[in-house]
Amino acid sequence: MADIDQREAARLVDRIIEEVAAWPHVNTEEHRFEGREFTLGPREVGHVHRWGIVDVPFIERLREALVEEGKTGEHHVVPESGWTTHYVEDEDDVDQCVWLFRLSYLYHVDTLKKTPAGAERFEEIDVAEELEELGASDEVRAAFERRRDES
Repeated sequence: MADIDQREAARLVDRIIEEVAAWPHVNTEEHRFEGREFTLGPREVGHVHRWGIVDVPFIERLREALVEEGKTGEHHVVPESGWTTHYVEDEDDVDQCVWLFRLSYLYHVDTLKKTPAGAERFEEIDVAEELEELGASDEVRAAFERRRDES
């Protein structure tokens, strides 16, 4: 991670927080180490640290595809997990982090839609259409499909 001014990092992080917190059914809570956590019901979509680190969890095969595609990196503390880390250094990173959070959000929405309560709560969210809009690769879509087949 390049050295960027802490105020600039905080400004960029605030943009991410503002966008992700506005999504349907997302709650924000404090997270340790000067962080902000995004949850969808009991599930963590990911969290961001004020100094410019974004951590987003994925199932392992999805994480592997994203790392291989260069969309994110392995987690900075626990690289052998499903967690990923992306560093916020400029405006492009804001867009990339929002993309990663949206992908995690859609994964959790897709999973929760399998329950009667989730089907009703997330009825308005078309996961397949949003994956298309995100420009998700075939590998990323395949990870979603494999999870659906296993359900």
